[in-house]
Amino acid sequence: MGVNKVINIFKIFKEALRGEDRDYTQGSIRLAIFMLAIPMILELSLESVFALVDMYFVGKLGKEAIAVVAYTESLITIIYSIAIGLSTAATAIIARRVGEKNYQAASNSAVQVIIISVVLSILMGIIGWFMADDLLKFMGASEQVIAQGKGFTRIMFGFNIVIVMIFLINGIFRGAGNAALAMKSLWIASILNIILDPLLIYGIGSWKGWGLEGAAIATCIGRGSGVAYQIYHLLRGDGVIKIYWKAIIPDFEIIKSSLLLAWPATFQFIIASGSWIVLTRIVADTGGDTAAAGYQIAIRNVVFFILPAWGLSNAAATLIGQNLGANQPERAEQSVLLAAKYNIMFMAMVSLVFIFLSNPIISFFSNDAEVIKIGVKALQIIGSGFVFYGIGMVMMQALNGAGDTSTPTWINFIGFWMLQIPLAYFFMKHTSVGLEGVFAAVPIAETAIAIVAYWVFKKGKWKSIKV
Repeated sequence: MGVNKVINIFKIFKEALRGEDRDYTQGSIRLAIFMLAIPMILELSLESVFALVDMYFVGKLGKEAIAVVAYTESLITIIYSIAIGLSTAATAIIARRVGEKNYQAASNSAVQVIIISVVLSILMGIIGWFMADDLLKFMGASEQVIAQGKGFTRIMFGFNIVIVMIFLINGIFRGAGNAALAMKSLWIASILNIILDPLLIYGIGSWKGWGLEGAAIATCIGRGSGVAYQIYHLLRGDGVIKIYWKAIIPDFEIIKSSLLLAWPATFQFIIASGSWIVLTRIVADTGGDTAAAGYQIAIRNVVFFILPAWGLSNAAATLIGQNLGANQPERAEQSVLLAAKYNIMFMAMVSLVFIFLSNPIISFFSNDAEVIKIGVKALQIIGSGFVFYGIGMVMMQALNGAGDTSTPTWINFIGFWMLQIPLAYFFMKHTSVGLEGVFAAVPIAETAIAIVAYWVFKKGKWKSIKV
């Protein structure tokens, strides 16, 4: 590689991290993908690191603590689904308005989606705070796990607003083409979380810390700091998206149109996360708390590598939205196919890592031989389908970015609830393969979802959708 090429790559990297709203309807598509994907990948990579660090510190509290996190995280995915669904809708709307160069409408839409999110977060917080015991019991947790974990669950649900807001506002920034600002806010949240985790879990000096509840408090403080950084930049008003106090008055016309786009996107991710909750329950019913702990460690590692791949998928969503807004559907399609190509290459390498290095990966998080055994098997089986995960993620996010949030919802429903869950249940109840069959249901379903999503995308009906 020549010196000039290295210098150019460094310049692109530096520019991508600068943090400016950008118009991606002109110029090199490959450059546009990298300008968006670099900060998105770095953003979600640190989020992945936090998830693993958090599991590392919690794992030292014992398998009951890991099980608490496993059950609570499965429940919290509903909140993540709502956050990601609203974020998906916000990205699609704002990217389209930015492509049209209608920045005032983009700002108004951003405010209204934030209002929706605040209301929903308050409702979920009330439910989770007062029903923590019942929620853990529903997941199949033992009395010992419930006693140890209800405080953790209560805090995570009670302060869910910081989780929802950080993902939502980052979706707004991405739609405006400012992926670097989204990266910085999540970096602040994750770094602070990583620093606070051991301090609040184990304490310092004579203070013994808060144990498992300390992990929840660290998460809330970290996320809250990231949200404060986001709001500061929105109120500062030096970007495409500007929030004015007069715009905080609810505009029911915009709220209605936003909800029409947001509810299928939200339901889309609820369908997916709900299936993971059921899958966690099936794993627990098959192998108890030990199986749930091994499975949770494996899933955390799966998420570690899936989240960076979401960076490329989110880049595709922004590019397709802005280019459709600029009436350039062919450029939008080329952007998505190129992003998919890069994601396939990345996920193929990850798949090899999971298949051949699963034992040292899982052993890093637990000393329990049975937990390690189950975690290794889960990581190998689930990791075998990563190439198809990469294809499916880009295609589904591309459809969402185009404003077609309904089609991915149906694809998820059929893939997860009519294939993955029945298949896992069948393997558990009617075969002797047990947990391995439950794990195998994941790559089988994800492969089917990828094939269908690609076929739908190539049909091209998304090119005519109005947002």
